[in-house]
Amino acid sequence: MSATTAPSTQRPPHGNGPGPRPRGPRTLLASIGGQNIGLIGALVVVIAVFGSLDPNFLGWDNIRVIGEAATIAGLLAVVQTVVVICGGLDISVGSQAGLASVVSAMVFTATGSSAPLGIGAALLTGAAVGLVNGLVIIHGRVNPTIATLAGLAAYKGLAQLLSDGRAQGYVLGDPVFVFLSRGRIAGLPTMVWILAVVAAAVHILLTYTDIGRNIYALGGNDTAARLAGINLNKYLISAYALTGMVAALAGVLLTARTGSGQPVSGSEGLELQSITAAALGGCALKGGKGTIGGTLLAVALLGALQNGLTVQGINTFWQNVAQGLLLVAAVVIQQRRNRGRGRAVGLPA
Repeated sequence: MSATTAPSTQRPPHGNGPGPRPRGPRTLLASIGGQNIGLIGALVVVIAVFGSLDPNFLGWDNIRVIGEAATIAGLLAVVQTVVVICGGLDISVGSQAGLASVVSAMVFTATGSSAPLGIGAALLTGAAVGLVNGLVIIHGRVNPTIATLAGLAAYKGLAQLLSDGRAQGYVLGDPVFVFLSRGRIAGLPTMVWILAVVAAAVHILLTYTDIGRNIYALGGNDTAARLAGINLNKYLISAYALTGMVAALAGVLLTARTGSGQPVSGSEGLELQSITAAALGGCALKGGKGTIGGTLLAVALLGALQNGLTVQGINTFWQNVAQGLLLVAAVVIQQRRNRGRGRAVGLPA
C-alpha cells in the first residue's frame, strides 16, 4: 500500500469522520450510528418502565436532575470516546477529576476566593497530567491501559496528599461556582449547557476536520496512518492532554456541585462510567470507530437507569452490578459484530 492511497482506506463511514454527509432524516441516524438503534430502544424501555412506576420520573424537575447528574460522567465519556477512537484508553479520568477538584478549591481559598484562578489552576493541572499520560505511553512505550491504571492510583494519591484526605475549601459563597452548580440558561442547568458545548465542539472536530479524519485513521490502522504522513505521537499526546483538560473541567463542576474540593468522593468510579458509555455508544475498543452522538445516547441511558433505580430505592450496589453487566454486554455485541475479523480468546481459530 502506498502512502498516497493510505488515507482513502482509512476514511471513516458517514457519521465517523469528515467527508460527504448524508442528507435528510438519515443525518441523525448517521451521527448516532445505526448500531445504536438497540440503544435507543433500551432508553425507551427504561423511560417507559420507570415512568409507569413513578409518574414523577417523567417530570421536568426529575429530567433536570438526571441531566445534572449525568453531566460530569458525560464530559468524561466524550473525551474517553476520542481516546478510544485513537486506539487507546484512559482509566485515570476519575482520579484526574478528583485532583482538579481539590486544586480548584485550594487555589480558590489561597487566592482570597478568586474563582477564575481556581478554575484556571484546575484546567492547567488537568492538561499537565493528561500530557504526562501521553508522554508515558509514547516515549515510555507503555500500554495505555497500564499507563493510565498507574495514573488512576497516582493522581488519586496526589489528591489525597494535597488535601490530607479531606474535603477542601467552601466555594458556594462565590457567584461563579453558584452559577455553575445552580444556574439556568433558557431553563436548562448551566452544567448541561457546558456538556452540550463540549460535546458539540468535539463532534465538529471529529466529523468535519482533517484532524478528525486523522484520529480515525490512527485508530483504524496506525501503520497506514504512519505511511500517510500522520504524526501519530502528536495526535496521541494531544488526545490525552485534551482528556486531562476536560476531566479537570468535570472536577471543577464536581467542586461546584458539592461546594468543596473532593479528593475521592464524587469522582471514584467515573472512569468505569465513561468507558461503559463509550462502549455502549458504539466505540470499537480496538479503535477507529465511534461517534459523540452514540456516546451521549449511552450517557442518557445510564443516567436514566441510575436515577430510576435510585428513585425506586434499589441498593446502589445493584446499580454497580447493572453498570458492569452493560459494559460486558456492549463488548460482547462488538465481538459478535466483528466475527471473522479475529479470534476470540480461548476459542479455536
